[in-house]
Amino acid sequence: MLQSKFTFVRLKYQSGDWDTDQRMPANILNSLLEYTTIPIDLEEKVIDLSSDELFRYPFCYLSGHKLVQFNQAEGRNFKRYVEQGGFVFVDDCNHDIDGLFAQSFEKQMESLFGPGSLKKIPNDHPLYSCFFQFKDGPPNTSFELNGWGDDLIHDYLKAISIDDRMGVLYSNKDYGCEWDYDFRNKRFLAKDNTQFAMNIITYALGI
Repeated sequence: MLQSKFTFVRLKYQSGDWDTDQRMPANILNSLLEYTTIPIDLEEKVIDLSSDELFRYPFCYLSGHKLVQFNQAEGRNFKRYVEQGGFVFVDDCNHDIDGLFAQSFEKQMESLFGPGSLKKIPNDHPLYSCFFQFKDGPPNTSFELNGWGDDLIHDYLKAISIDDRMGVLYSNKDYGCEWDYDFRNKRFLAKDNTQFAMNIITYALGI
């Protein structure tokens, strides 16, 4: 499954809106260049969830605001991809645990992997220390702090694990929107907020 270069793969699905946060992938790829020596493909790649092409890549991203209702081919591929060693980072753009994306996506995971398959990740999980240190668990986003979405600070992420290996990382924190800006504007931030993305990707790749 591993490629010679890391490719940021976005999953396209028929329901809902999959093409969110369009500047975010370039921003994350720029951070990989700045912080790591991982060879990368400089262009985001969009792949249909129903396509077997996704099995060529170890990391995929899926997001949206609206309904998530996989068709038969999409559901089959998602489950098989995760069970065969793939990693999917899923981000709810609504930042809302009761919103349509959150409710429908969690139902999809329950249907594919069984009830209770999405579990809270403890804040001492290796995800939070594998590259940069996040002693308090997942960093907050400006959308949470400004009262966007459900007006909550989500102090945890969820995951689905297969044989003690994380296969799905699920966030209600809206990291996609948090990182959706031109990477050249990063210099204006007091602290680079894409650092947590480095943890996600290096953890997913087992680096």
